[in-house]
Amino acid sequence: MILSTNERWPETQFSALVCLRNIKLAAMHIIELASGDATLRAAPELGGAIVSYTWRRRPVLRPTPASALETRNVRLASCYPLVPYSNRIRNAMLSFRGREYALERNFGTHAHAIHGVGWQRAWSIADGKGNRAQLTLAHDPSADGAGAWPWPFRATQTFELSSTDTVAVLSTTLTLDNTGAHPFPFGLGWHPFFAADAATTVGFGAHAVWQNDATQLPVQRMAVPAAWPFRDARPLDGLTIDNVFAGWSGRADVTNASTGVRAALAADRACGCLVVYAPPRADFIALEPVTHETDAFNRSAAGAGDVGFRTLAPGCAFSCTMRVAVSASD
Repeated sequence: MILSTNERWPETQFSALVCLRNIKLAAMHIIELASGDATLRAAPELGGAIVSYTWRRRPVLRPTPASALETRNVRLASCYPLVPYSNRIRNAMLSFRGREYALERNFGTHAHAIHGVGWQRAWSIADGKGNRAQLTLAHDPSADGAGAWPWPFRATQTFELSSTDTVAVLSTTLTLDNTGAHPFPFGLGWHPFFAADAATTVGFGAHAVWQNDATQLPVQRMAVPAAWPFRDARPLDGLTIDNVFAGWSGRADVTNASTGVRAALAADRACGCLVVYAPPRADFIALEPVTHETDAFNRSAAGAGDVGFRTLAPGCAFSCTMRVAVSASD
């Protein structure tokens, strides 16, 4: 069965021309969806990542440089999926139901495991027609390594692109199936990088934010400080941030006056957290809708509540959806 918290998006009549192309770029297959003035490109082999999302030939997400495709550097992609968990697991040790599971440190010399396995694996093309494409990823710990993830699963990622004369909408759904005989903890999310500059404004609502230690693990939950007044859209000029916002409203707005693009990010109610990442002088801001807080599995095992902890039973599936609607900034 499928357990889904997807909410029904407002219905809109889309009648623009749609098409799908399968092309090859930098020795890598690229799926291209087009609808009206919107174009989406995804690279199944590059972690199932989106490598560009444009509207009227303007970037909505930061474009992936050709060098990143050539070197298969998914960290420079436009957006990649987070499955079967998001963010960090402390010291790459997962505590679940009285057992400790050692995970691979999959981020160079970083002390923690991060973002699951989906972003570092090649996905397969399951379906593609018109304005829709579907990718799949199967994980078998006996063949792929229990250190990557101790339990078997199947992930499905679906892209749909629609448009009118004034609006384009990208919808992407992640579904996780437990294909094994035992339950496991899990989480889902996305890591989109929105094209931005110092004048770009960002606005969203959230109840609280987590302060981090030096390795980006949460140490204190607090009210959103005055220095980060995202409830009213604020420019990114001078902002440096890498924090998890809890009690996210489910919507964020990014307005880039330089490109004339306004992007409205929305996710269903399963994604109660938003990770916001903007390093100094970057040409992007990452707004990551995710289903749980950082290190939620270990923190839940230690007695913490309200961290987004979920368990997936054998034979069950869970899905959630993110969409990015684009229109002119004026």
